[in-house]
Amino acid sequence: MNRPLFVSLDGPKGAGKTTLLEAVTRVLRADGNKVIRLCERKSDPFRGETMALVNQLARAPSQDLEWDVCGRLADSRRWISQEVLPRQPADSIILIDRWYPSDAAFRRLVPFADILQLNMDRGVRVPDLHVGVVTAPETSWARAMARARGLSSTVIHRLEEHVACTRAFEQAATEQGWVLCRNEGTVLDATMHVVAEIYGMPGLQRLHTQPARL
Repeated sequence: MNRPLFVSLDGPKGAGKTTLLEAVTRVLRADGNKVIRLCERKSDPFRGETMALVNQLARAPSQDLEWDVCGRLADSRRWISQEVLPRQPADSIILIDRWYPSDAAFRRLVPFADILQLNMDRGVRVPDLHVGVVTAPETSWARAMARARGLSSTVIHRLEEHVACTRAFEQAATEQGWVLCRNEGTVLDATMHVVAEIYGMPGLQRLHTQPARL
């Protein structure tokens, strides 16, 4: 590879993205790969200002305000694309927890195709591999409710809202041709699915499947 392989893991709340990302990281590193883990939220220097708008949008939904949120998120991703991603080693695999597919789940008034075009127009880097982590909404809801922090969402408070987010995300993922990883079984199964997809990318044509590495 002459630049890092950029892989995004995304999906609705409670789908197990972070747990899966940690397991995938362990397997890739055990195979001798240089893995960089990033989080969109933690890499975004403008997050506070954007979340203030998100909170306002949650209280009083409007298409204009949602467009403002989409634009701010796109600008933040452009900044990460220009200032963070190029600084990573060229021979590394970057795994990022959320990228612009997040908007496929959480935006309600602006079509995702328009949001995607907005990101492209602003120079946001396209991940080399999109992985959509999904479960039945009832499963991810139950998982989230079992955590001490609960769902931990600014915009989702009821099961029916979570169901709508999950369906919106799966529809966008299917339309865009992202890899869907169903995370309703074992972490091992989901991990090896994602690892296989990564090793199937150009420049990483090898696959190791020793589950003991988890």
